[in-house]
Parts: sequence; C-alpha cells; structure tokens
Amino acid sequence: MSSTAGKAIPCKAAVAWEAGKPLVIENVEVAPPQENEVRIKVKYSSLCHTDLHFWESKGLPPMFPRIFGHEASGIVESVGDGVLDLKAGDHVLPVFTGECGECPHCKSEESNMCDLLRINPVREVMISDGKSRFTINGKPISHFLGTSTFSQYTVVHSGCVVKINPKAPLDKVCILSCGITTGLGAVLNVAKPKKGASIAVFGLGTVGASCNVIYKNSLWLYDQAVEGARIAGASKIIGVDLNPNRFKEAKKFGLTDFINPKEHEKPVHEVLKEMTNGGVDRSIECTGNINALMSALDAAHDGWGRAVLVGVPSMDAVFKTNPYNFLDGKTITGTTFGNYKPKTGLPSMVDLFMNNTLELEKFITHRVPLSEINNAFDYMIKGQSLRTIIDMEN
Repeated sequence: MSSTAGKAIPCKAAVAWEAGKPLVIENVEVAPPQENEVRIKVKYSSLCHTDLHFWESKGLPPMFPRIFGHEASGIVESVGDGVLDLKAGDHVLPVFTGECGECPHCKSEESNMCDLLRINPVREVMISDGKSRFTINGKPISHFLGTSTFSQYTVVHSGCVVKINPKAPLDKVCILSCGITTGLGAVLNVAKPKKGASIAVFGLGTVGASCNVIYKNSLWLYDQAVEGARIAGASKIIGVDLNPNRFKEAKKFGLTDFINPKEHEKPVHEVLKEMTNGGVDRSIECTGNINALMSALDAAHDGWGRAVLVGVPSMDAVFKTNPYNFLDGKTITGTTFGNYKPKTGLPSMVDLFMNNTLELEKFITHRVPLSEINNAFDYMIKGQSLRTIIDMEN
C-alpha cells in the first residue's frame, strides 16, 4: 500500500479561474479516493480541443474555478473500497467516458455509451457523493469530465480508468485516451472498410468552419481518420478540404488524393463519384458541418456506401436528404470515442502502437513542462500544434 494512501496529497495543478484567462499553477490538495474511485499520479497530459472549448466557455455556463485536462497517462497511487481490477503501481489511462460493466449499454456489443459514466461536461463533482476531491485552502475546485488531468494527482471513477501494458511509454500513449481513438475507431469500428476500399475524409467541408475551435478540431480528427484508413488498408484515401496546405500535411498519414471544392465547378460529391467509379465505399465527416455531412452521404456508392459522422454539430442542427439514398442501400451513422468501450477496448489501441501498426509520434508536435502549460493553449489557438504533451512532473 502507498504511504500516502488514505491521506490528502498536496501537489501542483493548473487551475482555470476565469473563462479564456491563463491557467494559474496553484498548490492544491487532492483527497483520498472514495468507494469505486482511483487516485492517479498523472505523469503526462495533453491538451485536447475539448479542453480549449470549455476553457473559452463561449455560449456555455461558467464553471470556474476548474481543473481541465482529460487526455493523460499515469500510475495508480491508491484505490478506494470496491475497486478490484486496479492496484497501486498499475500504469493507466484515465478516460472521459466509462464502462461500469453492468448497464444495458455495457452489456451490449453494439454500444459504448455507459448509462452511469458516459461523457458529462457539466458535472463538476464526483458521482459517488457529489463532492469535489480538489481543494485550495479548503475551498472546492470543480472537476472536468471526471478526469481533471492538469493536476499532478487526480481522482477518477474506476470505470473510467484503463489498465495498460506497463512497457508502453506514457509520454506517447497518453494521447490514446481521447483524440486518436475517436478518429481511428470511426474508421476501424464504424465505417469498417474492406481492404482496398476507397475512403473520403471531409476536413473543413464545403462551406468552411464556423469558429476556430471547430476548425482546429476538424484538422485533428481529419488526420486521425486518414491514419485509420491507412491501417484498414484502403487503396484510395481522398481528403476534402478548402485549405490546399492540408494535402502536404496529411500525406504523411496516408492521404493519396486531395480535393479542394473551390477548385471545381461541380459539387464535391459529383467530383468524388467521377474519381471512384460511382462513389466512395466509405466517407468520414470530421467537422460537424451539416452541408459537409450531406456531401459525405451523397458521395457514398449506392448499394453499400456508408457515411460516418465524427464531428460534433451544433445542438439545433438538422439535415434533410432524399429518402431514395437509403432505399438505394446507403447508410449514415455516427460515433462517440470511435465506438470503443474504454476498459475493454482501449488496451487494444495500446497494442497497435506497441506492435508498430499505429504511429503516435507524428501526432505529437510540441512538449512543455506543467509550468508552461499556457504555451500549449497558445500553440493550439494559433493552429501550430496537433498535440502538445505536458510533463506533469517538470
């Protein structure tokens, strides 16, 4: 048992006190884990676009002070009562969505949306008792996505903690706990293309993005989806984007062709059909833009074409399409976290990396110590980074 088990642990954390204002490195106390909870020593974290979105808090209810962060790796420091599958010393990935193992979703092979532990960005406390495990001078600090990994120690529900191969480098596999897995899973688990298939990946779509966060997130998902298509053995991977520079960048992920809709008089789905003898086998939409989603569906081959929505649309977005698209055998679906069940599915992603099937280094563009975490936000806001790794001990 850890010498700190059952005791509050003082440590450093990057605390957001106001929307859009620089994070402040503070001394916080992290309470011991309660029933079905795990306290983790966070080794590495990375900045995700979701952190940026809720830190900016545009059009969202303010929930501050708060400790952001949800893409990370670490080592179990101690566990609460009832935790049987984890112990001190285990190497783990905390995840923003969970797997209780008991609800209908967890028992179904067709879903990863746990009734108890599915993503909830507005919850600020732990599920078990409605309290925060973080305090500064006795005052509670809000949690984020049940993970709050911008702290050197954090407490997470055990259903959201994934034990991984202890030989996996924590400074690389940390990015598997959110971003990479979403894009890869959209291809491998949802689109499920056959070897030699044609796949179109819609980045910015045909009308551009409505804000910086969506723009940068679409680029990140875009590269993940292209990587997934490469791993799946697609023969033709076509990127659709308004930015011609994206072709050069995405080629290292396996992109074979590129379409800039502004360079064609025809609608982009017609251009895709001409390139692929009637339509692509699979299309992946990464922006959440409804017009791009409709183009993705229209570009799919009749009889077997499938469009997958990965980007997140606005809450009031709606779309319409000709029902003959479906009578002709096309399908459209969506995914959260790439349809991976965290505890039972994520270890396989680590295995893909360990056997050199999945390349993670090319997604990591910057590294900073915890003391310079605000630089990670700057890199992302300026569009200079894919993922910035934050060394939580430095």
